[in-house]
Amino acid sequence: MFSPEGPTLRELAVQALSSVERGYDLLAPKFDHTPFRTPPSVLDAVGAALERLGPFDDGLDLCCGTGAGLDVLTRVCRRTATGVDFSAGMLAVARRHPPGGGCPVSWVRADARALPFTAAFDLVVSFGALGHFLPAELPVLARQVHAVLRPGGVFALPVGAPPRPTSAAFWALLGFDAVMRMRNAVWKPPFVMYYRAIRFGALLRELRRAGFDVELHALPEFGRRADGSPRARLITARRTGGDT
Repeated sequence: MFSPEGPTLRELAVQALSSVERGYDLLAPKFDHTPFRTPPSVLDAVGAALERLGPFDDGLDLCCGTGAGLDVLTRVCRRTATGVDFSAGMLAVARRHPPGGGCPVSWVRADARALPFTAAFDLVVSFGALGHFLPAELPVLARQVHAVLRPGGVFALPVGAPPRPTSAAFWALLGFDAVMRMRNAVWKPPFVMYYRAIRFGALLRELRRAGFDVELHALPEFGRRADGSPRARLITARRTGGDT
């Protein structure tokens, strides 16, 4: 699962018993050698889809981590790309390995639930960060993204089709979430990382309530399931203008 350069089992245990912020500070130096980093196949597919939807001027990578999504922003944005994360450790790694070429890049330490921006962006992307938010936080998150986008701006995030209940992946994710809930029930501070807490329908509903027009785009690079449905989609939520 991990390369030799990745974290040890002991290091992962210490991370899991920390807060989310402290845990990612500890994991940051080895994060890019774990399966948690967004794979190039996802970044390439999202970049291709956004190129068809653009052009964009200024982009924001929400919960940017070590900066994988900034490669996409510098590919599709003409003016600036910004990464925001609340882990100082993850941002330090991102700064040491900036994307090559494209538009200028900057990094900001901030919480996604209290973003320090006005309507400054045409595009916001997020890769694999939803598991760090509880369902009750979705309305705040959606409103924050809406507020930092200019009218007509787009919030884009890829989502995979949920595994079938008959698959090993389904039970593995269910088991992981159960373990995390037990951990958070008996150990403080909590470490919020769930794979199945936020439902697809609830996410779309909160985006629409925040003032977005929402569309779903199949990512053809990942093919289709036996029933013909896409294995992966890109959610695009476009700010329609006005304040909420």
